[in-house]
Amino acid sequence: MTTRPTITTRRRLLGWLGLGSGAAVLAGCGVDRAEAKEFPVRLSDAEWKRKLTGEQYRILRQAGTERSYSSPLDKEKRKGTFHCAGCGNALYASAVKYDSGTGWPSFWRALPGAVGTSTDYKIGLPRTEVHCADCGGHLGHIFNDGPRPTGKRHCINGVAMVFRPA
Repeated sequence: MTTRPTITTRRRLLGWLGLGSGAAVLAGCGVDRAEAKEFPVRLSDAEWKRKLTGEQYRILRQAGTERSYSSPLDKEKRKGTFHCAGCGNALYASAVKYDSGTGWPSFWRALPGAVGTSTDYKIGLPRTEVHCADCGGHLGHIFNDGPRPTGKRHCINGVAMVFRPA
């Protein structure tokens, strides 16, 4: 009779350890690592709220996602450059934009030094988050299903950008 409580106790202990480990991973899920870094453009939270629209703030500063097919920039075909809506940093040239069929503006390469990446666990699985290199604003994610020559798809929230025609 003494062996059964020991097994139960061990199973409970292992279960609690597993839950504790999972909770530690999930606790980090909401952390925007880009926000923890130093960036050349730094504003207080109150300043960002004044500068950005509510939707821009939700996407850029809280790592939100816009509804697919909601951004006019998804269909933008003119020559020009896509800039960060938060700080104006030039991010993507129109020459590398393509229609991925996902409903978000997609690019196969960023301008040199324009973006940074971090690992995002918000859905429980690791994804590559892409953020503005100047202000740290969340732009979207990078996936490995893009066209040649990079094979990357920078899936970017349109509200996080502004387009400047050439």
